[in-house]
Parts: sequence; structure tokens; C-alpha cells
Amino acid sequence: MIPQHLSEQEGIRREKLAELQKLGIDAYPAPLYPVSITAAAIRGGFRGEENKEAFADVCLAGRIMSKRDMGKASFAELQDSSGKIQIYLKRDEICPGEDKTWYDRVWKHLTDLGDFIGVKGFVFITKMGETTVHVKEIVLLAKSLKPLPVVREKEGETFDAVTDPEFRYRQRYADLIVNPHVKETFIRRTKMINAIREFLNERGALEVDTPVLQSIPGGAAARPFITHHNALDTEFYLRIANELYLKRLIVGGFDWVYEFSRNFRNEGMDRTHNPEFTVLEFYVAYKDYLWMMETTEQLLEKAALATNGKGTATVDGKEIDFRAPYRRITMYDAILEYTGIDISGMDESGLREVCRKLDIHADPSIGNGKLIDEIFSSACEHHFIQPTFITDYPVEMSPLTKKHRSKPGLVERFELIVNGKEIANAYTELNDPLDQRERFEEQVRLMERGDDEAMFIDYDFLRSLEYGMPPTSGIGFGIDRLCMLLTNSASIQDVLLFPQMRPEAHP
Repeated sequence: MIPQHLSEQEGIRREKLAELQKLGIDAYPAPLYPVSITAAAIRGGFRGEENKEAFADVCLAGRIMSKRDMGKASFAELQDSSGKIQIYLKRDEICPGEDKTWYDRVWKHLTDLGDFIGVKGFVFITKMGETTVHVKEIVLLAKSLKPLPVVREKEGETFDAVTDPEFRYRQRYADLIVNPHVKETFIRRTKMINAIREFLNERGALEVDTPVLQSIPGGAAARPFITHHNALDTEFYLRIANELYLKRLIVGGFDWVYEFSRNFRNEGMDRTHNPEFTVLEFYVAYKDYLWMMETTEQLLEKAALATNGKGTATVDGKEIDFRAPYRRITMYDAILEYTGIDISGMDESGLREVCRKLDIHADPSIGNGKLIDEIFSSACEHHFIQPTFITDYPVEMSPLTKKHRSKPGLVERFELIVNGKEIANAYTELNDPLDQRERFEEQVRLMERGDDEAMFIDYDFLRSLEYGMPPTSGIGFGIDRLCMLLTNSASIQDVLLFPQMRPEAHP
């Protein structure tokens, strides 16, 4: 009995599976299959008569993506992890004896697009100039019970059932099958991360792991996810940042540590925000934010080169140049440049008046730091297309940052803005435990005013600072946003294999 919730095509495929079983054909045989070559290796390596002996006995496996029946012969397209290759089958070669069941019934009627097959044969070039595998042996490796949303081309038009983002992100497996460029995005993401890791390792940095479950959601101003730890019978938070743990390691005697950290923030979702995201943070003893700017330029140029083969990236038709040097401008100067207003020295009432003039919503619960951040984000950030360091932030905006050595009221911090979005955030780290305690206490006062993104006091972190932390510089990179830039992806969901989705109903 075919379940009622199945589509007609799904029902037909299950009937075919039952018929295969009656014929004694295992539609899901043991996994070992002696693949010896990929589709890409055949396409890239075969040169006809020049090297046909090297391709006289090939074995490959993949999905059937198209079939063209020509009676006693067939052409099909096979897709493996490397791409597609045409295959050619002749009835009398697949079934050399009297029994033609495998070709006439199994191949022509019981196999479908999406099924996995294994083939053995030799490579040749058709009269149309197509590199093709002439199949001598064929086996069914896995029956597909759900029809693929297949891309069809007809008279120059492409019909693609996987253009709906809801479908693509929820069923990424189907998206990857029929949209090959999607797979390329994630291959390039891995190349980018590997290049960054290599850059850090070559310079003596140590990769570490820090807790995802934290008793204090520290290191950033964000709303956390809360979970209950049954064994300890207490509430824990999914980390919003790994900063405070990495700095504990600097206290403990490591000179340079880094982590690719999966972080979680219980906030909004849009094309540049996802509640679960990846950040690279690293901390280096005896360095400051000026050194960190130069290091950031070197790191990003290497990442761009690994991802794109050059130090630039094309984003929305604009060429972004990741080669050093990058422009540097203070936050106050950026606001002055794009609003004509000098906010240096303004108190809260003055900043709220600026927000009113610029038609910027300013929640009553936020203080000076958040007000300045709102002004910059709304009036300035989108203007910075080429990589730009925004430097020297107000102390109220940066509770973990060392005060500026020569500019009272400011801290030694920069954010890297590219294509109008923050890509990295860096400090000369605050290592004065008494000053740090006062900054945390100010965050508590903001929390009492209703700011649900204000930081908690992390008493254990304060204790670690009291043992002494050397002068240190640290940085956090938004890996997903950086990948968006380097792969010209319009949405953060396009660079996450499985972005968060609202749960769907199932029959």
C-alpha cells in the first residue's frame, strides 16, 4: 500500500522498487564499489587516440541526471562529486545473452533520474565531439524514491525548480544536486578557512577549543540562548563569543591563540545575520591594535588569493581590493564626514538630539555608546565599500578595550568595514583588572535600564586578570560575512550549508 501523503511520482517509484525486488535486484547493495576515476578527471584528461589506452578500463559511479532512449542504445548523463559525464549503453553489450531484462526492463523502465549507478567501460569521443564513457557493465547502487527538481534546458531557456530560497535552504541536499555552483561556494569557503588557518599556524599561533556552554555569556553585547544543564541543575548559555576564554589562555602563558568558534545569538535574522554563525578570534601577547591592522591586511589578502586566485573580489558589480594598505579613519571623523556633525564631547542629551535630527530611532534604554553606534551604523557605515579601518571608539562602546594612550575618552579599537558591513572587530585589550571591573559594573547599570544586550559581570575572568595579563591585542572576524564577500553571495544563508529554518510540519 502506497501512503496517501506521497505524490504520484513518489508512488510510482516505490512500485518500481517493489518490481526490482521481485526481479531479485538489490536496489541498495553493499557499499563497496571499485571507483577508479571521476567525471572531471575523464573530461580533463582524455585526449582521444593520443592516450586512449589510459582510459580503456574506467570505473565510476554517480547519479543519473538525464536519459535519452534510442531503442537498442541509450545516452545518459552521470553526475558524481566532480561534475557530469555522458555515458553510452548498447543493449547487446549490457545483456550479451538471450535475457535482455536488465536493459529492456530495468534500465529503460525501472531506473529514474536521481538513481545512483556504477559503470565500467572505456572512454571515446562521439561524432558530436562529446567525451563519453562507453559502458560495458552497469549496476544499480541506490534507488531514488523522490523525484529531483531537475534543471531542464530547452531552446536556450532554463527551467529550475530550485530557485525558491525556502526550498533551497531547507533541502540543501537537493539544491546541491541540481545547482552545481552552490557546491563551488562551499568548496571556496573551505579554501578560505584553510588559508587563514595556514596563515596563523605559520606565524606560531596555536589553535584551541573553548566551551560552547558557558555560565556567563561574555565577550560581546548580545542576547544569548539559554539552556538547562540537567546534571548540574543550573542554567547555561550558548556562547555569544569566545573572547574571555581566549584571554584567560593569554593569562595562562600562551602568546598567540586562535579559534574558529561557532557562536549563537538569540536575535534577528536577515541577509547578513543568522543566529548560529562562525567567528575567528585570535589574541596575541605584546601587540596592539596598530600591529593588528597590518596583520589583518596580510591575512585577508591571503584569504582572497586562496578563494579567488587574486587579491580582489567582485561584489554586486564592484571590485573590492583586499590588498594592503586599507584606509584608516576615526569613528568621530567618519561621522563628521558623512553627517557634518562633530559629536566628540557630546553627552547623552546631545547625542539623542543628533539622532532626532538624523531621524534615527534611539531606544530610551540605551546609553552613550549605543547612541553613537546607532549614528555611525545608520549614517556612515554603508558608505565604506573598500576595506576601511574605523578606529578610536568612545570608551562607552567598548567595555573590554584598553583606553587610548593619547586621546582621553576613547579606546584603542578598530572595526573593519567592507562593502558597508562590519567584517572584523579588534582591540588593544584591557588588562587592568580594576578598570575592567568598573566597565562591567557600568554594563550592569545599562542592563538595569533595560538594555538586554548589556554584558554580564564575569567574576572568574576578573580573577584571571588579577593574576596579570600581558599587553595583548585581539580580533574577531565574521567568517560567514567574509565568505559572502569573497564568493559574491547575496545572503548569509547562501554560505551556510544548513541555515536555521522554522520547523516544518510532517505527515
